[in-house]
Amino acid sequence: NVEERRTRFLTPAEIGRLSDALASHKERVSANAIRLLLLTGARRNEVLSAKWSMFNLENGVWTKPSAHTKQRKEHRVPLSKPALELLREMKSQAVSDAVFPGRDGKPLTDIKRTWATVSKDAGLEDVRLHDLRHTYASILASSGLSLPIIGALLGHTQPQTTARYSHLMDDPLRAATEHVGSVVNGGR
Repeated sequence: NVEERRTRFLTPAEIGRLSDALASHKERVSANAIRLLLLTGARRNEVLSAKWSMFNLENGVWTKPSAHTKQRKEHRVPLSKPALELLREMKSQAVSDAVFPGRDGKPLTDIKRTWATVSKDAGLEDVRLHDLRHTYASILASSGLSLPIIGALLGHTQPQTTARYSHLMDDPLRAATEHVGSVVNGGR
């Protein structure tokens, strides 16, 4: 079977709708897990198995131990201000070392039900949870960041893998083609 490579990522409008749906979802733990996926580009299992001991909220760094990463190498990730705000708010209410605990205090293992609800509420079609990782990489690529930087944030060891995740949004492509049009028309 030939694998069909997906290029699905969220548009800015879809990201806004998803953020609204996550903010109003009643189940906060799994909604926050999805929000952290969107803010970090991390893999689902990395987020769900995260422990508070992996985070240095003062320095804004998430250090994923080798046992928690696909490459089996430690992965140190700087966190954005929105990711830190989310984590600090959650930490103030933490009841266990699991960042995303289930009812038993152990880490959540599944967020499919929440994903189905919020993606429906946000009007997202044909979007998988893993497409949030593509979205993260595409935002970075569309902002002009290099594949080595994007790969380092995603924890990729191969540039080819990062290239498969990094799609350009319409705005930078439109600006580039408008620039060509302007040059061709002599600046008119």
